Amino acid sequence: MEVIQLLRDLSQASGVSGYEEPVRVVARKAFEPYGDALHTDALGNLIALKKGTRAEGARERSIMLAAHMDEIGLMVTGFEQGFIRFARVGGVDIRTILGQEVVVHGTRPLPGIIGSRPPHVLGPEEYEKPVPLDKLFIDVGLTAEQVKDLVQVGDLITMRRDFLELAEGYVSGKAFDDRTGVASLALTLEALSATRHEWDVYAVATTQEEVGLRGAITSAYGVAPNIAIAVDVGFGMQQGVGETESIAMDSGPAIAKGPSIHPLMHERLVALAKDNELPHQVEILPGASGTDAWAIQVAREGIPTALLSIPLRYMHTSVETVCVKDVQRTARLMSLFIATLTEDFAAKLGL
Repeated sequence: MEVIQLLRDLSQASGVSGYEEPVRVVARKAFEPYGDALHTDALGNLIALKKGTRAEGARERSIMLAAHMDEIGLMVTGFEQGFIRFARVGGVDIRTILGQEVVVHGTRPLPGIIGSRPPHVLGPEEYEKPVPLDKLFIDVGLTAEQVKDLVQVGDLITMRRDFLELAEGYVSGKAFDDRTGVASLALTLEALSATRHEWDVYAVATTQEEVGLRGAITSAYGVAPNIAIAVDVGFGMQQGVGETESIAMDSGPAIAKGPSIHPLMHERLVALAKDNELPHQVEILPGASGTDAWAIQVAREGIPTALLSIPLRYMHTSVETVCVKDVQRTARLMSLFIATLTEDFAAKLGL
């Protein structure tokens, strides 16, 4: 699998929370060659099953791998003299969107830009502050009549950003939170196609994480796995972010440790990384992780869950940046973990 091309395709696909169909098509294409069965559930989660090879009479066991495919975005709320007003879907940072290129998904895709009043006409107090949301607008270059013919209130708006290859294996683009996680699931399925494993594997590209972990809640209930690993992104080390708040880039996935993470899952992942000389790090999460891991952990009667974080810079902007090797290392760790799953490990977890 050509990982850079996969990341490019996933990044540039549209998939605002609740409207993930375009990116789901890309994810399905990546999962399909390696899954024994694929389906989409009622909330839009894409679920791929890779069956394990069990001895006759052995109990059925399964692991769920989850990464969300939705992205933050915008939605049309109204019109003003040909300009489009909008609201946020998910955690869009308004400080980062002024001057950005967008695509308004009307009856046909419309390129546009986010503008505001020129700084020359602002008062001293306004000049020193971020432009508030109600002072921003989208200009698609059309007349008021044309805009109303092509755009309706409720239409989606996504950031327009070309995927960019940087130096030393780094790439930048939109929606790497968490399309990098989806890519790692595809790479894991590919690796497992040449690996014997006893447990069934469900790779789930979840929906609506950015607005409340909803896809993880419903898919974990539906799949009902014995254990799970969620993959998301973590704050990559960068200027202005302290060492205790960030994880190192190009150093492998961060294996979370905290009350939301089952200690035996954490210990097994760390041991496997060490035994296989796989770059990794430990991320301390003393509270809620804000990821699919929490939703999965408390599904049904509770599911032993681990969390892997791919280091990412500039989260929730259109220039999110990752090291491709970290995506590959995350997949490698998951495939190693799955290959070691036995009934003995299930017994240790009390399953």
